[in-house]
Amino acid sequence: MKETITSSRRDFLKRAGIITAAAAVINPFDLLANTGYQKKGSSKKMELTFRTFDAQMRHVFTIANSSRTTTPIVLTEISYDGFVGYGEAAMPPYLGETQASVIEFLKRVDLSRFSSPFELQDILTYVDSITTNNTAAKASVDIALHDLVGKIMGQPWWKIWGFNSATTPCTSFTVGLDKEDVVKEKTKEASPYKVIKVKLGRDEATDKMMVNTIRSVTDTTICVDANQGWKDKYYALEMINWLNERNVSMIEQPMSKYMLDETAWLTERSPLPIIADEACQRLTDIPKLKGAYHGINIKLMKCTGMREAREMVSLAKALHMRLMVGCMTETSCAISAAAQIAPETEWADLDGNLLIANDVYKGMTVVDGKITLSDKPGIGIEKL
Repeated sequence: MKETITSSRRDFLKRAGIITAAAAVINPFDLLANTGYQKKGSSKKMELTFRTFDAQMRHVFTIANSSRTTTPIVLTEISYDGFVGYGEAAMPPYLGETQASVIEFLKRVDLSRFSSPFELQDILTYVDSITTNNTAAKASVDIALHDLVGKIMGQPWWKIWGFNSATTPCTSFTVGLDKEDVVKEKTKEASPYKVIKVKLGRDEATDKMMVNTIRSVTDTTICVDANQGWKDKYYALEMINWLNERNVSMIEQPMSKYMLDETAWLTERSPLPIIADEACQRLTDIPKLKGAYHGINIKLMKCTGMREAREMVSLAKALHMRLMVGCMTETSCAISAAAQIAPETEWADLDGNLLIANDVYKGMTVVDGKITLSDKPGIGIEKL
């Protein structure tokens, strides 16, 4: 028997038809015109601009094998139809990039071959193909493009990706290798944070001094980053057992990234999670790390930006590996971009902007030690 359409159903269909017709003639850019992120002088052509910037460290920053007082950075902008997206390349020495190499790379990026920033996949595949390395330079384009698209859509990326902002972890605050009195001062500065990340890996006396000095000031949870500093698996296991008795929650990159078999041996016996940092650069590194590490640390400057970081989250979860999101010494631009994946991670080290004295953006905030994401579109930043 043929179904009879009721009056209420006819009314519903009629209303739906009116709404559909109206939607067909509404320009989505008109809906965004009052968001505050669109500027005058609109052009339906993407334009990439960039400038150098030197991040000044609040303290001398020392890890197992180097020290520095500044970090070279290149800041990028991509404009389109009155919107502007912000990006960043931050380059600690071990990445092998410089401001000059980033600028040379960015000069080769031709966005005019694409008609819309929504062609994210095609654009970023093209950007990645320009050279083999230059991951920070590529990230500066990726971040600016994501910020731009998010602003056009009027949504932050954690919402676009469907993440839950309530599940973000606390971020750690980094204390680099230093003299005992300076370590105490840095530890006191970290008092608002619920996790302290301590750099180790120089030698046994220095490593134990660092931890004991922090413990003389606070019992806050510690994460350890050895920066490949431990050269022997037996010594590494001995240190980890010692650290396990001092409220340490996990260990980053205890030995060289090339010591995969030794690290697998260590991971099998370690009472604490072992997380790959230098050993995990990009998406293709993850499968070979399964079994050798408990998890990975994702950094935008190593993996070319937000697109690949999101893919790394999915692959690591599929392989049942634990997740951390980290950073270099960066402004709030790259930190806020990385924070968009924080809801999917167990640990976070997003304090790079807190370690510099001349940040030029305002973005992701830390409230009671916890990463707090906003509803601002894109990566959620504004210029200071």
